[in-house]
Amino acid sequence: MHPLLDSSLIEQFQRDGVTVVRGLFDGYVDQLAKGIARNMETPGPYASENKKAGETGRFFDDYCNWQRIPEFEEVIHDSAAGEVAADLMGSDHVQLFHDHVLVKEPGTSMATPWHTDGPYYFVEGRQTVSFWSPLDPVKEATLRLVAGSHRWEKPVLPMRWVSDEAYFPNIDDYMPVPDPEAEGMTILEWDMQPGDAVAFTYDILHGARGNTSTERRRAFSLRLVGDDARYVERPGRTSPPFPEHDMKPGDKLREDWFPTIYQR
Repeated sequence: MHPLLDSSLIEQFQRDGVTVVRGLFDGYVDQLAKGIARNMETPGPYASENKKAGETGRFFDDYCNWQRIPEFEEVIHDSAAGEVAADLMGSDHVQLFHDHVLVKEPGTSMATPWHTDGPYYFVEGRQTVSFWSPLDPVKEATLRLVAGSHRWEKPVLPMRWVSDEAYFPNIDDYMPVPDPEAEGMTILEWDMQPGDAVAFTYDILHGARGNTSTERRRAFSLRLVGDDARYVERPGRTSPPFPEHDMKPGDKLREDWFPTIYQR
């Protein structure tokens, strides 16, 4: 077990689908900040500003940039993220799925809507983990997650954040997006310092408030998969799409695109 973990954190992750790992990216915060600055200066093809009519501020997000942003690649390979992911998932090997940057400038009113990542992806498996790590102290604008939602009978309907339309046509295969506060669900959230990380499975319902503070809220997220993750087809373009990947249902993710970053 990695020194950043103890048995209670692993038990919480397995039970609730989420835990917090303090200091996961300690020593890498400045490096990640440089990478995010580079990412925002030269956005990738999937960059978005996520702004609805009437909303204030700027909510920038972008993903799948690790191959062109050296700071991200170095942190992915040099930090303890791979080993910690293996311990949390109970997996012998860990593959990189994708990186994700989310920046809410001061006065950004738009919340990150309640959603579950898994339905957007072309990968399924019990052994999945995302790390969400702020590069600025966060309290109100921290990540919020519904404990145990990874065990719900149906996945949550994936939506388009700005247009509020269903992402795929097969809406009967999903449950409507709930209102966790109105429905009295157990919402977990933590005050966090730069370098801390929330760890959660792809099937956890989560969201975040807008950033009404006078400080930026920069977050770096890393999406990883373990031994049992397999490619699955969806009824439309996934997010991220990874065009021309040539994988077939039941395949492990191809190593040349999704490299192994940790092996026991």
